Amino acid sequence: MPITGSTRVFYILGDPVAQVRAPEVYNQLFQQHGVDAVLVPLKLPAAALPGFLAHGMSAENVGGFWATIPHKPALADILKPTDPVAAIAGAVNAVKRHPDGRLEAALFDGIGFVKGLDHFGIDVKGRRVLVVGAGGGGQAVAAAVAQRAPATLAIHNRSPERAQSLVERLQPLAGGAAVVAGSADPAGFDLVVNCTSLGLKPDDALPFDPARVDADAAVLDILMTREPTPLLRACRARGLRAEAGFEMLVQQIPEYLRFFGFDIISQSLQSNLDGVRSMLYPK
Repeated sequence: MPITGSTRVFYILGDPVAQVRAPEVYNQLFQQHGVDAVLVPLKLPAAALPGFLAHGMSAENVGGFWATIPHKPALADILKPTDPVAAIAGAVNAVKRHPDGRLEAALFDGIGFVKGLDHFGIDVKGRRVLVVGAGGGGQAVAAAVAQRAPATLAIHNRSPERAQSLVERLQPLAGGAAVVAGSADPAGFDLVVNCTSLGLKPDDALPFDPARVDADAAVLDILMTREPTPLLRACRARGLRAEAGFEMLVQQIPEYLRFFGFDIISQSLQSNLDGVRSMLYPK
């Protein structure tokens, strides 16, 4: 659809922003469903974020924005999300502008992850889960998993203090199930999740030893790479169930659309996300 004077405008904020795939996905969905809206990337430096919120979001035809690095933590600090996952993770990746100008913040990384578990048929209720890495991704994953009543939710981080801080914030959701793991040893866990950046570089060490993963356990790596990470390759070589993180991104798309008021598109995608997968990760 052509952009007109009545087009509803959305942004995706990042610095850098050239790598984002959201505009090609959402603009294609808008066109397919005859929606008069457009998603535009904005390369916004971190220092400019408060001014953008105060002035850039005053435009009445702006519906909101998606957010990526480095803005997620700063948005949580400024907008104080009420969603427990966003509050625990201290991050926001979506902001909606209401007609009265009020800004509502949300985080969909966690729900994207657990919906990915549903897609893979992995249940965490009553299971033992190890999350390796307590950065932004690990915090969102752990908070979402905590809502699904795992028997154990162990957090490991290179900095034990960071792991302890996350465990304390998880306890209102997970109670005594949330504990600090003294090491990244995956033995004895039903689900092991890599939430570190290890695997992005060819010479990276593995985040944990695949040989120590129980034979009936599942491994997820949330790194968003098109090719299987070294960890996934090593686990699959053992015959383990090892799934890629891009499904976490795919599963967020209906949630974003519902949040921004595009219920018709969201509902149409719920039963079949294969078209989105092919857009994001063509074979």
